[in-house]
Amino acid sequence: MAETPSTMLGIGTQAPDFSLPEPASGNKLSLADYAGKPLLVVFSCNHCPYVLHILESFTEFANEVQRQGLAVVMISANDITGYPADSPPKMAQLAQAYGFEFPYLYDESQQVARAYRAACTPDFFLFDSAHRLVYRGQYDASRPGNRVAIDGRDMRAAVDAVLAGNAPAGDQIPSVGCNIKWRAGNEPDYF
Repeated sequence: MAETPSTMLGIGTQAPDFSLPEPASGNKLSLADYAGKPLLVVFSCNHCPYVLHILESFTEFANEVQRQGLAVVMISANDITGYPADSPPKMAQLAQAYGFEFPYLYDESQQVARAYRAACTPDFFLFDSAHRLVYRGQYDASRPGNRVAIDGRDMRAAVDAVLAGNAPAGDQIPSVGCNIKWRAGNEPDYF
C-alpha cells in the first residue's frame, strides 16, 4: 500500500464548482447548493485502507459538525472499470452501512477531482462560508498500522476554528492515502 500525499492546494483558493450525482438518492448536488455555508469537500472511495481506517470516526465527526452548521460533501472519482468496488451502487451501500448524513457524490469524468487537484483518498478541503480554502490537511496522524489513535484532532481543530469565524492554524500536515485511480490517459499533470 503506497502512500500518496495531498497536493496541498493553496490557501485562499476559491472552491471549484461541481455538479455531481448522489447514487444513494439519485439527486444531483452542486457547489451552489451550499452558498453562504462553510464546506468540507472530501475525496474518498470505498476500498482504500486509509479511508476505511478512519471512516467510522470521520462519519461520526461529519454527522456531528453538520448539525453545527458545516456542510460536508464526500466525492469518489475513482475509475470504476479497474475498481468496481467503487461503483455508484457500492457507494450507496457504503453510505447506508456507515450512516452518512452527508452526500457521497460520484465524479465519473474525474474533472472535479482534477479541478480540486485531489491526489489521494482521503483528501480534505475545508472552505469558509465564502468558499475560500482555509484548510487542506490530514484528519489526524493515525494511519493503518501505525498504532496512533484515531481522534480527528487536526480536522476538528480546523472545523472548530471555521465555525467560530476564525482561520485554522497555518501549519497544516498533508493528508496521505491511496492515489486516486485515474482512467488511462486522464492522469493529471500536477504530480
